[in-house]
Amino acid sequence: MDSNQQYLQYKNIVQKIADVKYASAVLQWDQETYLPVKGNIFRGQQIATLSEMAHEQFIDNKVGDLLNDLADKNDLGHKEKRNVLLSLEDYNRSKKFTPAFIRKLSVAVNKSYHLWIRARKENSFSVFRNALHEVIELKRQEADIIGYKAHPYDALMNDYDKGLTVEITDALFNSLRPSLSVLLDKIKEQSPIDNSFLHRHYEKDKQWEFGIEILKRIGFDFEAGRQDTSEHPFTTNFNNKDVRVTTRIKENDFGNMTWSCIHEGGHALYEQGLPEDQYGLPLGEYCSVSIHESQSRLWENCIGRGLSFWKHNYPLLREKFPDQLNDIPLEKFYKGINKVHPSLIRTEADELTYHFHVMIRYELEKKLIEGSLATSDIPEYWNEQYFKYLGVKVPDDLNGCLQDVHWSHGSFGYFATYSIGSLYASQMYAAIKKLTPSLEDEISSGQNQVVLSWLRQHIYQYGRYYNSGDLCLHATGESLNSQYFITYTTEKFSKIYVS
Repeated sequence: MDSNQQYLQYKNIVQKIADVKYASAVLQWDQETYLPVKGNIFRGQQIATLSEMAHEQFIDNKVGDLLNDLADKNDLGHKEKRNVLLSLEDYNRSKKFTPAFIRKLSVAVNKSYHLWIRARKENSFSVFRNALHEVIELKRQEADIIGYKAHPYDALMNDYDKGLTVEITDALFNSLRPSLSVLLDKIKEQSPIDNSFLHRHYEKDKQWEFGIEILKRIGFDFEAGRQDTSEHPFTTNFNNKDVRVTTRIKENDFGNMTWSCIHEGGHALYEQGLPEDQYGLPLGEYCSVSIHESQSRLWENCIGRGLSFWKHNYPLLREKFPDQLNDIPLEKFYKGINKVHPSLIRTEADELTYHFHVMIRYELEKKLIEGSLATSDIPEYWNEQYFKYLGVKVPDDLNGCLQDVHWSHGSFGYFATYSIGSLYASQMYAAIKKLTPSLEDEISSGQNQVVLSWLRQHIYQYGRYYNSGDLCLHATGESLNSQYFITYTTEKFSKIYVS
């Protein structure tokens, strides 16, 4: 069999496996949006079965033999070769896990998710504790099965950003923390900004309509996706023509829905922009979670909290909510949505204090995985760290350690990518502005296509061809440089708090 025939055989196999995985993803999406409460037990079984099936199909020895044969071929195109090598990496990693382990983890995660929902309703971590402990034990086992050199958490972080380690992340956070603290101290010396207008009553249905329009304005294709509500906003996809986002709405907190829409919209634009002809193949998948988060943070913060964006969109907002905003001029609205103030909820935090939320979770997860912190001690540790770093007292579990969905999904190793994504985002935005000096004027007139076109050309089209660092270098001309984030935030907030 020649190389082309073998490659087509490989492509057919991995695309069929992708079909099974995406069928499972549909069930998971339904679970978090419309599933009746009593349906969760069988849904967990269904998802576990599909996860086990996909795993069994992928780790078949015949797949390994085919991938190894193709990896030795010298007559494949560069994209085809890259797909094969990435799939071989995935195969060798997956081969370490038995189907039984995959099923056990899937069942445990499903159980923990539903108990997390219940725990939030009852405002009690104890409801979630035992199920979470089971997931943590399995993630520790997962780290041991994968293997690591320095820290067990490295094995889990690598799943979200290849090559990311505790050593790298510690260095990034240690360099970022002092700069953030200096800027925050300067802001504390200024008069506080009034953003009380964001907590007036904003009717749910009108917020929903506004969120849909904003998604359209940044380029989300509703013929290739939809939006729903969920307990925690998220994005999922089943191919680049079917991308789902969710948001949540609080009638006395306008920002909750709006920036969830824009944040998840950034994720969704990335998924809709991935190459269709690479469906089910590595080059049809996103580069890394850090790069994925760079897309959400770029749209949410660099654009969505920018003055230029609201010069175009504020008239629509005032039209929707005249009673709430007619006495609020654009400049006051802009300052209000960028108020820097320590808070309890990560997804509602400002651009600066947000990173302390991430660092607290990162340190907590490290301790859980290395075994130096017990699951039962999470609330106490959480509350101590929030007072230490943000100076806020956590009133209850709902506003504390139960606020994020990630642990119930088994997503240990994820949180650092939010901050790293913010660093990538500011560097990418600087690159776009350098290429298009009139960018802010373009955005002010509603021309977000300039940004979207750059991202499609420099980020989306490559899928997993590059790792995070190489993609950043290819797209911006530099390796990741946190100084772009420091410069961006310093310039932005100095103007907001001094002008």
